[in-house]
Order: sequence, then C-alpha cells, then structure tokens
Amino acid sequence: MNRTATSALMILRLLPRTALILTLLAAPVLAVPMMRADPGSTIEAPALKKTGVGFVLLVSLQRG
Repeated sequence: MNRTATSALMILRLLPRTALILTLLAAPVLAVPMMRADPGSTIEAPALKKTGVGFVLLVSLQRG
C-alpha cells in the first residue's frame, strides 16, 4: 500500500472514535437551550440563614 491509502485507512479508523467524543462533549452544550425553554424549570438554592457568628469571631479574634 502506498502512503495515501495508509493515511486514509488511519483516518477512517479514527473517525468513529472522534465522532463519539465530540458527541459526548457537545451533549451538555446542546441541552442548555432546551432547559431554558421552560420558564418553570428554574432551580434556586435555598436561602441561607444568617446566624451572626462572623461578628462574634471578629470580636474574639482581635488582639488587644
């Protein structure tokens, strides 16, 4: 076989693997617009409770 045929066979062997990797990488990017289509699908974090520990730590760690 000549060099052109060898490189063509190598490309044809790598093509399915490359297509699979690109599909796996593109899936999350393509899923984002579908999630944004519905306004009711917003996910929000719960509000954090303020405990006031920061002020106590600030006062107790001051060097006198």
